[in-house]
Amino acid sequence: MSETVERHEFGAEVGRLLDLVVHALYSDREIFLRELVANAADAVDRRRFEALTQPIPALPADAAVRIIPDKPGRTLTIADPGIGMDKEELARNLGTIARSGTRAFSQALAESKASDRPSLIGQFGVGFYSAFIVAERVEVVSRRAGGDVAWRWESEGQGAFTLAPATREAPGTDIVLHIRADAEEFLEPFRLHAIIRKWADHITVPITIAEDGKDTPANEGTALWRKPKAEVNAESYTAFYRHLGHYFDEPWSTLHWRAEGTTEFTALLFIPGMKPFEAFEGERKSRLRLHVRRMFITDEAELLPPWLRFVQGVVDSEDLPLNVSREMLQATPVLARIRRAVTGRVLSELKSRAKDAEAYATFWQNFGPMLKEGIWEDSEHRKEIAPLLRFRSSAVEGWTSLPDYVARMPEGQPAIYILVGDNLEALSKSTQLEGFRARGVEVLLLADQMDAFWPERLAEFEGKPIRSITQGSIDLSGLGTAPPEGEAPADVTRLLPLLKAALEADISEVRATERLVDSAAVLAAPANGPDLALQRLLRRAGRPVGGEHPVLEVNPRHPLVRRLAALAESGADIKDAAGTLLDLARVQDGDVPREPAEFARRMAAALAGSL
Repeated sequence: MSETVERHEFGAEVGRLLDLVVHALYSDREIFLRELVANAADAVDRRRFEALTQPIPALPADAAVRIIPDKPGRTLTIADPGIGMDKEELARNLGTIARSGTRAFSQALAESKASDRPSLIGQFGVGFYSAFIVAERVEVVSRRAGGDVAWRWESEGQGAFTLAPATREAPGTDIVLHIRADAEEFLEPFRLHAIIRKWADHITVPITIAEDGKDTPANEGTALWRKPKAEVNAESYTAFYRHLGHYFDEPWSTLHWRAEGTTEFTALLFIPGMKPFEAFEGERKSRLRLHVRRMFITDEAELLPPWLRFVQGVVDSEDLPLNVSREMLQATPVLARIRRAVTGRVLSELKSRAKDAEAYATFWQNFGPMLKEGIWEDSEHRKEIAPLLRFRSSAVEGWTSLPDYVARMPEGQPAIYILVGDNLEALSKSTQLEGFRARGVEVLLLADQMDAFWPERLAEFEGKPIRSITQGSIDLSGLGTAPPEGEAPADVTRLLPLLKAALEADISEVRATERLVDSAAVLAAPANGPDLALQRLLRRAGRPVGGEHPVLEVNPRHPLVRRLAALAESGADIKDAAGTLLDLARVQDGDVPREPAEFARRMAAALAGSL
């Protein structure tokens, strides 16, 4: 090997992932061409944009992505005059697979259905490596626009790659696939034309295929969003949606309109029908594509707020200059008006589609947590988002909304009651619900991570405060229908101060409660601090909880509390029993005892004594 050739190892686990890409996706081999052509078109768009604002050569007037099959040499070349890559970019971009991690990709691939697997390539950022589905060796020769030196990247996909100086007359990139013997169908021009028509017909950069000594146009290159809605059929919308987001499903909703007046623009947006694998773990940024008079400018203009980042599509402005810089994009009032209009249009669509409960449930299960992010961070749209939220309930089946809950509230109920936790099944059986259930008072059950945060920001809905039932003291005496009283409550006047003294390191207060039916005790957060669910979340994250210790509420009608009250009256030592009572309350709330081993010892002793 020449001394100028550098050998590098791929990132961790890449060999395993390449094997998965090649073999698990074997039946969908044509997908490689969609990925490589889309990457090439993006490179052309980025050079066109950067040439307007940076000192680099302008894009040639006849710029196109060229596909060159060489059947005798068994190579397929995808060449573009785009932005290109320097040595460091080649090593960084082509030497590490999947920003989100190969392990996540492998797991998603293993768990997916065969029909969903092709979409994983694009969603996990591994599009380039799909080349190895059909190639036994891949060469990439690239020259960065504005640079004089070209470099060659080469690999057989076996865990390593090489870098060496190369020659390329103009900026851009050539990807040369050395086609496997069983993949020679992809050297046939008619086969290549069919793939481009299927997957890349909407790419606005011209795509050509070399045949019989000349370059033949392969794509229509129509800006679909510029066509009147009446001229676009559902199949065309779906094809464009799949091209934009690397999806294989149908869009849940399609929004296509032209805004006229102070600000003119055309928009074609899609709400996906399935949740992407990186929906929540990826960057919290909208990636809508901004075009100016059909020309791609950037996908970093953040045309929608982060909590609507699931929306895919294109916004094409008539009012921005073609040489707009990224700095100008952040400051121009035109873009601010576009953002407001596009956000409002998406919210209107969600409000309209929410009338169909079954269809909206599909959307909510995919993207509901993102809308809750909007409640937390977007004061401008908080009141518009609130009616779009959906919840499980202690009183009704299926999903319900805040307007529906308020409509069912009996006269005199002062607040919207919620219970937050990690697991819906555990919430539905929670001790915290006993008194509410016994009186027929509905509680909304919130089991997403975001549910620990957003209620504080919304605070109220239609004039009714939103109240966590684990926070502060709640008087249920005037709500619903009181349950049968059963035995008279014990006098806990002596017991309460003794419990507080025994547990003063762990609790802030002990009080009697009427909101328990079958349980002896329950924990509540102080009225002026985070509720119990948020406290648990903060502890797991290693964050300070702050505020006071929780309150221990005891049920004076429960046999255990009645027995403890009698012991307190007699002057007996109840310290161990007090600790057990607190630990039982913690376990009921899904927490762990303060000292699990000691708790187990006490439980074993109590069980032995009762047998």
